Amino acid sequence: MVDPSAYPASQAALQAAPLADPQAAPRAGRGRIRVIDIARGVALVAMAIYHFTWDLEFFGHLEPGLTAVGGWKIFARCIASSFLFLVGVSLVLAHARGVRWRPFLVRLAQVGAAAAAISLVTWFAVPNDFIFFGILHQIALASLLGVLLLRFPALVLLALGLMVISAPFFLRSELFASPWLWWVGLSPVNPRSNDYVPVFPWFGAVLLGMAAAKIFGQTGLLDRMRSWTPPRLFRPLEWGGQHSLGFYLLHQPVLIALVWLGSQIVPPTPPDPSVNFSRACQAQCLEVRNQAFCTAYCGCVLDRVEQLPGGVTAFNNAGDDAVLESKVQDIAAMCSAEADLELPQ
Repeated sequence: MVDPSAYPASQAALQAAPLADPQAAPRAGRGRIRVIDIARGVALVAMAIYHFTWDLEFFGHLEPGLTAVGGWKIFARCIASSFLFLVGVSLVLAHARGVRWRPFLVRLAQVGAAAAAISLVTWFAVPNDFIFFGILHQIALASLLGVLLLRFPALVLLALGLMVISAPFFLRSELFASPWLWWVGLSPVNPRSNDYVPVFPWFGAVLLGMAAAKIFGQTGLLDRMRSWTPPRLFRPLEWGGQHSLGFYLLHQPVLIALVWLGSQIVPPTPPDPSVNFSRACQAQCLEVRNQAFCTAYCGCVLDRVEQLPGGVTAFNNAGDDAVLESKVQDIAAMCSAEADLELPQ
């Protein structure tokens, strides 16, 4: 998300992204809990639906900013939360009786390498919105932190999880504004990225998953889940849940290729640059301020940008024009102050 005092030059996708189970299967002899694989498979399907919609938006077939607001935004966060919750469950299932270091480190290396590859690819593809701490980065760090907390009782993990989730509402500070600390998640304004999943609040979902796994184990629910044999109808979901990292790495290139091919056959309708500007501004602004402020702020910015030579079209094509960027920064600061004045006290 971006500070409304600076106009977002491009729409950013919400961090809805994907996950892989960071752990190997539970201890040999205990039996794999197939319903968890199915749940992970359902989350993968939901993720693919969200990313396909984002790809359609990116190529101009849907209105800009659609997937960053409203129901799509909630959908994206539910997907990410469900994956991270299952990461916490998997940590407990795989290592509650003692950390199995070899499979743990092998899986950690796989997730870490995949996270690094995502950062590298997006750095070249979308340098202004590249993924420097996305969901795979979160999984890698959460796995390390989670192992350290495995011995904590369920209620303590539950309390810690709720604290981590609520921390961004109370603990944001300029102390965390440095790019080197953006991974923490407590900067006053979230940085731009196509997949931003910092420790606060997202590690909280992992802690809740760990707490739930311990409670399920204590109540006998895990044993009942382990004994359930799913119908054959769920086999594709189960298979996908067992190969979630590979699915994540491959699904977006495939979807992007399909949407690109479709765009060559049926090109999208050229968008109105002013409408795109306004929607992108609203989507970014709503990450940090309320609807009333963002309506006033973005309307003000659009009015003044249209008064610049060439208007919105010139701004969108300006690239790294430092002079134009400075003018827009001044406009954004002025409009931010005006919007605050318009709000009821």
